Amino acid sequence: QVQLVESGGGLVQAGGSLRLSCAASIRIFTSITMAWFRQAPGKEREFVAGLNWSGSNTVYADSVKGRFLISRDNAESAVYLQMNSLKPEDTAVYYCAAIDRGHMFSDYVGAHLAEYNSWGRGTQVTVSS
Repeated sequence: QVQLVESGGGLVQAGGSLRLSCAASIRIFTSITMAWFRQAPGKEREFVAGLNWSGSNTVYADSVKGRFLISRDNAESAVYLQMNSLKPEDTAVYYCAAIDRGHMFSDYVGAHLAEYNSWGRGTQVTVSS
C-alpha cells in the first residue's frame, strides 16, 4: 500500500492561492492514478481532481475547473494541487489518494471515493472571506 503525506495547507484570504503537495512512498508510483479529495465540516468527502500515471489525462470537479491545477512529478514521486482564486467554500481538509491496484499505466481517472485504496491523513485549507 502507498504511504501518502500531504503538506501545504493553511489559512488564506479569498482570492488567494495555495499549493498542496503529496509525497508518495511506493515503488510503482510512476504507474498509478492519483487524486485529491476534500471534506468540509459536516459534508461527505468529495472528488476534487485526479490524473493518470503520465499526467496526460486530468479530471476536475466542476466546482474547481479553471481555478485548480493538478500535476505530478514522477521523478519526485509527488503530486501537486495548485489552487487559485480560492473561495470560502473551498475550506476543507484536502486528502491525497491513490489507486494502487489495477489501472496501471492507464488513462483511467476515477472520481469515486471507493475506487481509491490508499489515503493520506489530509491537510487543512481554510479560506477566509
